[in-house]
Amino acid sequence: MSKLSVLAEGLIGSEIVRLGNEINDRIRKGEKIYNYTIGDFDPSIFPIPKELETLIIESYQKHYTNYPPADGILELRESVLAFLQKHEGLQYSNNEILIASGGRPLIYTTFKILVDKGDKVIYAVPSWNNNHYTNLNQAEHCVVEATPENNFMPTAADIAPHVKGAALICLCTPQNPTGTTLPKEGLDKICQLIIEENASRGENEKKLYLLFDQMYWTLTYGETKHYNPITLQPKMKDYTIFVDGISKVFAATGVRVGWSLGPAHIISKMKALLSHVGAWAPMAEQKATAAYLKQEDAIERYLNHFKNEMINRLNLIHDGFVALKNKGYAVDAIAPQAAIYLTIKMDLVGKSVNGKVLATQSDVTEYILGEAKLAVVPFYAFGAEKTSPWYRLSIGTCKLEDISEMFGKLEAALSKLN
Repeated sequence: MSKLSVLAEGLIGSEIVRLGNEINDRIRKGEKIYNYTIGDFDPSIFPIPKELETLIIESYQKHYTNYPPADGILELRESVLAFLQKHEGLQYSNNEILIASGGRPLIYTTFKILVDKGDKVIYAVPSWNNNHYTNLNQAEHCVVEATPENNFMPTAADIAPHVKGAALICLCTPQNPTGTTLPKEGLDKICQLIIEENASRGENEKKLYLLFDQMYWTLTYGETKHYNPITLQPKMKDYTIFVDGISKVFAATGVRVGWSLGPAHIISKMKALLSHVGAWAPMAEQKATAAYLKQEDAIERYLNHFKNEMINRLNLIHDGFVALKNKGYAVDAIAPQAAIYLTIKMDLVGKSVNGKVLATQSDVTEYILGEAKLAVVPFYAFGAEKTSPWYRLSIGTCKLEDISEMFGKLEAALSKLN
């Protein structure tokens, strides 16, 4: 077979997609699996808001099917800016926002605009896809190993040794895969670090920028609060590129409407790059989202119900793992804070069943899937060490009535291990 490009030869596919495909094959063959792997929603359990659905249908009926402007239709940009100003206090102009088909093309273009081959990119693990985007840019990986003691979030002290000469820091809060958040003080210290580093650089030197993924910012629970860099440190407006959208907040992953906010000269370059890629949000969905974001009462009703359904599932599953831990099984879970994820631990390497030893964490994953029918994503799929006993459990497809049954099978599987 002929040799391809350097990028193609070094390309690594998504471990999450691979695992998801395997599970879907088993489900198609009739196997019942509690599939808590995907960061998506089952629309039969979590449909998009009815008002948004109606607006999308009406937009197609009005034949909004042509190309949208490269940076998004004006009414959507204005609606997003008004929504974020009201709820987060963010003040941006129309030339400082870019609409795209969800968050992925915006993250991709942020990397492409800011990161050259060999540049240092700082990110913590576990985290979603930062390792792959860094690889796509042939950049230098500056990896911070986050710990359970800090809820798997990076600290300024973790990041500080890497900042000299770095081009980009990647933060996601609330975080995929952990469902945890950066505390106010922690984010503030990271922002101060970036400001101080940029002040030390010459006028013609590249600056250090922050890619701030807040796709889950509305989905916080209890006393947990979301903070953003600009509110904490106004100077960060010069160095922050937000990634956000409707995918998670309205269970609208397939609707494909996302946005970035940032300095105008960076947004303009991202717009130019996307104009060649063509990763625009569809015109009808843009029209519908623009109208829906103005319906504050409808949004509040939806979020109240949606978040209640989320936290109920997260708490039930968290409490189930804690109950198993209290019975002496080598499992654990971190209390839910945000998003649609729960961080769980299955520290089962070295245990055996019927004379067969679970020698690796991959063996543990396969055993739990085969014996308990529980499918979750190991943190090594998010860049963590292969030996990490931690997993992401997603509740986007979780039926309440399945939880008790799932724990029955999980305990039975755990009880067989020596």
